[in-house]
Amino acid sequence: MKSIRNIVECRDVTKIYDQGRVKVTALKAVSLEIERGGFIAVAGPSGSGKTTLLNIFGGLDVPDQGTVSVDGELLNDMSQSALAKLRLHKVGFVFQSYNLIPVLSAIENVEFCMLLQGVPAAERRRRARSMLDDVGLEDKYDRRPAELSGGQQQRVAVARAIVSNPVMVLADEPTANLDSKTGEGLLQLMREMNEDKGVTFIFSTHDKMVMDYARRLVVLRDGAVAEDAQR
Repeated sequence: MKSIRNIVECRDVTKIYDQGRVKVTALKAVSLEIERGGFIAVAGPSGSGKTTLLNIFGGLDVPDQGTVSVDGELLNDMSQSALAKLRLHKVGFVFQSYNLIPVLSAIENVEFCMLLQGVPAAERRRRARSMLDDVGLEDKYDRRPAELSGGQQQRVAVARAIVSNPVMVLADEPTANLDSKTGEGLLQLMREMNEDKGVTFIFSTHDKMVMDYARRLVVLRDGAVAEDAQR
């Protein structure tokens, strides 16, 4: 299943959640190939399976049926420690709630994943400074999250996701808490990083602006792929 061209390959992925007496099918036999270097939006109404699909791509959840590979590695049979290692070294996450560590400064938040990777302190600091400069926060190194606007916090989150050189970034509703101008600036930033650094971006979104920026749009309805179009 190893592929040079595709960063993600999933075959017949089904996910069912057991909610007491009720079983909810979040994904139904989803098959997708995500090309390396893509800029892709996964859209659909609430409950369509968008977040579940991204969680499976990132090894945060496992399918009940079907197979998933990331960068040529089959996730299905991986142990939790192996999945954690894959997330640490190959996958960046951007959440709508930012998920920054409140007691750390912006630069410390960006350094955090590199710290876990064992990157030496001087190299961590150099790369974190450079990445914060790239996202327009060169004067905010020492600010804690509470001292930053929502858009600035999301830029820190993007910098943190990209600084450790992942093969892909999964962004779950990244513009949901931002005004349209700030959201567009963030999308422009991520598009530039996609084009300049070759990082694959996969978004889950309700936001038409995100869909318009994407070069490929995958629409889910009731847990199944209803549309898959290059833009």
